[in-house]
Amino acid sequence: MKVAVVGATGMVGEVMLRVLAERNFPVTELIPVASERSVGKTISYEGTDYKVVGLETAVSMRPDIALFSAGGGTSLEWAPKFAEVGTTVVDNSSAWRMDPTKKLVVPEINASELTKDDKIIANPNCSTIQLVMALNPLHKKYKMKRVVVSTYQSVSGTGVKAVRQLENEIAGVQGEMAYPYPIGRNALPHCDVFEENGYTKEEMKLAREPQKIMNDRSFSVSATAVRIPTSGGHSESVNVEFENDFDLSEVRRLLNETPGVVVQDNTDTNTYPMPIYAHDKDEVFVGRIRRDESQPNTLNMWIVADNLRKGAATNTIQIAEYLIEHGLV
Repeated sequence: MKVAVVGATGMVGEVMLRVLAERNFPVTELIPVASERSVGKTISYEGTDYKVVGLETAVSMRPDIALFSAGGGTSLEWAPKFAEVGTTVVDNSSAWRMDPTKKLVVPEINASELTKDDKIIANPNCSTIQLVMALNPLHKKYKMKRVVVSTYQSVSGTGVKAVRQLENEIAGVQGEMAYPYPIGRNALPHCDVFEENGYTKEEMKLAREPQKIMNDRSFSVSATAVRIPTSGGHSESVNVEFENDFDLSEVRRLLNETPGVVVQDNTDTNTYPMPIYAHDKDEVFVGRIRRDESQPNTLNMWIVADNLRKGAATNTIQIAEYLIEHGLV
């Protein structure tokens, strides 16, 4: 299995390499791919050193699978070139997510839709993945009408420049700014760029992507996305209105029985999900599960996950594992 990691020297790319090794992914030849300034550098993987190559070289090497985490522009230009030579691309950018000809996949929910003909597969937004992991089993049982989500997103979601900005601010050092304002001791209601409707791109991803993943337009999602001064892990406050009533103990049981979801919900012992606990884990953690007492059939919950793992690298690799297990590559 010849595997290319496009964006191998970036934050998500580095996590992808770590997750590939952890999960014993069947790599027989690794092709680390990065921008021209990184070409020629050496990356160590499982005790072997590999030279970083450029995109053109990588295409000529015809990998079986290419895991992309190099930005939307790179994906739009290069994913089709890999696909043309028979490579299956799993893309972590927003480039293909809402393309009606491409699948948007969270393996626990809709991997069964994949076929051999899917040569470019989209990985959802990090905040979307953890949201739908918790919503999907509840929607099947109680039928959602409306979801209101407010996110508390870490700086690692922006990238290494933002992590440095936070570290510099904590250390009292002047440095390059990833955001228009300080992030330390602050909260920025501004994730990604603003669109004409007043929402950010991140908020609109949260509104649109769950409907596509769950193949259902019968519910709506309204989002406010906020950047907070944590270095890793995204949190979400979620309010869900259902068509049917629910029992809280059954809600907890449904979530507990969902692969990839862990319920942490005991107020007697102050047990609830936190980014510090989700760090370096692949599960989605759900807690603070309670009724919205202001209206019927409505639930509140708190969802946390490591945005670089299940929110990016791990989900991408789980898609690739599914393709191999089912003989689709």
